[in-house]
Amino acid sequence: MAEKTGIESLPGVGEKTLEKLKESGYADLMSIAAASSGELSTATGVGEETAGKIIAAAREKLEMGFEPATKILKKREMVGRITTGSKSLDQLLGGGVETQSIIEAHGAFGSGKSQLAHQLAVTVQLPPEKGGLGGKAIFIDTEQTFRPERVIEMAKALGMDPQKALNNIMAARAYNSDHQVILAEKAEEIIKQHNIKLIIVDSLTSSFRSDYTGRGTLANRQQKLNRHLHQLQKLADVYNLAVYVTNQVMSRPDILFGDPTAPIGGHILGHQATFRLYLRKSKAEKRIAKLIDSPCLPEGETVFAVKLEGIRDLKE
Repeated sequence: MAEKTGIESLPGVGEKTLEKLKESGYADLMSIAAASSGELSTATGVGEETAGKIIAAAREKLEMGFEPATKILKKREMVGRITTGSKSLDQLLGGGVETQSIIEAHGAFGSGKSQLAHQLAVTVQLPPEKGGLGGKAIFIDTEQTFRPERVIEMAKALGMDPQKALNNIMAARAYNSDHQVILAEKAEEIIKQHNIKLIIVDSLTSSFRSDYTGRGTLANRQQKLNRHLHQLQKLADVYNLAVYVTNQVMSRPDILFGDPTAPIGGHILGHQATFRLYLRKSKAEKRIAKLIDSPCLPEGETVFAVKLEGIRDLKE
């Protein structure tokens, strides 16, 4: 008889509990190991103590303790990269947008944040030899920015079938922050059914800003945003996919010298995003990108162009 390796291999977990776990989307050991006892308890109806034991058993099966850095290096070798369409922008990001990470792009209106979102939703579908991951994308739209027509233009420019490109993007409109959080949670079901390699949230913060107004609601807003970001990071880690989020900026009238804008989201977003990109509009199609935070890359700046065919190098 073959040895059980899935969640069926967890000791002391009955058939009814296994059924509840699967129904709640906990179909593999990693999804259970990455959950909190509160999450698992709420989703399945088992007590928190029982949920804690299930999580501990899953972690033991996966050997989730300390490990040599050589093993971590092997995990890093699984990281894929998605081209932005611009060689100079790819270079700034160390070869493109990484899987297992969250990249946040902030900037004023017209700086190219949503254009880059559309471009990545198309280029992720390319085969690896052309800068893609041969995968599909999930697009959570909070500001009615998603435009299928733009996808068609970008797909045609890359010699792709526009209808296939559209079919490979699973889009949903989020009407408030609660809806946005639910869509991110439901994304896991789609990831299991389809070869999703990119999640886009455009924009991450707009619903949170409109739902939570005034200083008195700031703590609740930040806690909810923190949970949302952790959910996105968990999806990136468990399924080896990339997360691209756009963010708004606010004016800082107290700044007399330099750029009088600052990204929304505060320290929560600043710490949770793996890469932070600041985009600025210049003349005509020219855009300026500045990498302001990365775990392994130096700060840097480059220019790129937003053209009819998509994101490209400025001199193309």
